[in-house]
Amino acid sequence: MLRLGMVVLMALAGTMVLAADKPADKGADKGAQGALLPRDSTDAAVFRGGLVYANYCVTCHGFNADGNGRAARLYNPKPANLRMSDKNDAYFGLIIRMGGEAMGRSQFMPPWGAELTDEQMKDLVSYLRSINMRPKE
Repeated sequence: MLRLGMVVLMALAGTMVLAADKPADKGADKGAQGALLPRDSTDAAVFRGGLVYANYCVTCHGFNADGNGRAARLYNPKPANLRMSDKNDAYFGLIIRMGGEAMGRSQFMPPWGAELTDEQMKDLVSYLRSINMRPKE
């Protein structure tokens, strides 16, 4: 698992370097960009949260956080589309910590509270907030 984490970390770092070398495409649709590392974010918590997402969430929720991960077809109900969620930060924190079943959601969403630190969970919530495409009210 540690080896996989290092490979993902190195790949993400390489992606950041490559993205920094390219000028931003002003006409690009932000929804079409990959969700793992928002291009316009320099916030360290968002970056760290993206790494947590890549290691723990991407398999089910998908690279674009739209609920279409590689394992999504195995679950009914399908994993949540995190890019269009109307949930607040406290809700995200609780479902990450306690799991889906404890929150009246899918039993397949595992509780990460025993595995992730409080800081990792806060960083993950920051990352999820940064990729949310739902209009602000």
